Amino acid sequence: MQYDPIKRSLGKVFNQTPVLRIFFYRLLDLLLLRAWYIRRELRNIARQKKSEALKVLDAGSGFGQYDYYMSSLGKNWNITGVDVKEEQIADCNQFFAKIKRANRVKFEYADLTKYVIENTYDLILSVDVMEHILEDELVFANFYRSMKDGAHLLISTPSDQGGSDAHHHHEEDGVHGFIDEHVRDGYNAEDIRKKLSSAGFRNIKTTYTYGKAGNISWRLSMKFPIKALNTTKLFFVVLPFYYLITYPVAYLLNWIDLSRKHEKGTGLMVVAQK
Repeated sequence: MQYDPIKRSLGKVFNQTPVLRIFFYRLLDLLLLRAWYIRRELRNIARQKKSEALKVLDAGSGFGQYDYYMSSLGKNWNITGVDVKEEQIADCNQFFAKIKRANRVKFEYADLTKYVIENTYDLILSVDVMEHILEDELVFANFYRSMKDGAHLLISTPSDQGGSDAHHHHEEDGVHGFIDEHVRDGYNAEDIRKKLSSAGFRNIKTTYTYGKAGNISWRLSMKFPIKALNTTKLFFVVLPFYYLITYPVAYLLNWIDLSRKHEKGTGLMVVAQK
């Protein structure tokens, strides 16, 4: 199962006007539990650095969802989003120009295994990226070099406890779980702490996300609808009614997940400092 065909279909629908795209961002913020965790950490950083001008790198910016959110936290946030998908880079640059934020939010192509701008960033955000990159220790070292002293690194990634939903391989029919684009099934908390520590990071905090409640919510709000859309695009017609029924339950489950500390979970949030 791959996300990209669905992403492209949704992108075409919601990229028609800035209003629709902002509506799409709002939907993602509501549906994706990881967005709840990320927004909470970003608000914490915003409170700590309230009066400072911040230079931010979104390392793997995708649709620009988090760049929109960060640019809404304050006009002193200057954001560079980098990605390897040229089409998404162009779409994001056009959108942020239309909403008059291009002066402080820009997007460009970058290979994170080669991207280094010495002592530049106050914050680096990396959401669902590191599980796609084999040379992760090289990228962590590049992040460290690109950050100012005291800067924060914020990573959201699947854990090794089923975060990629890719532990049940069926080689004979070519199925590799729900997501087959990852170079690793996910990170162990201790493993990523060691790798970040080796790169020079300190104050490394790891938090498991998507515990029992979050996992049920993800299956209800993401896994089933995406599987249905991969089966037939006609499910787009049913989708609003599906969420009308299921989202109140998913919302409650997300809230429960966010408010509890998990000994284990299929997601992992990492905050570290240079």
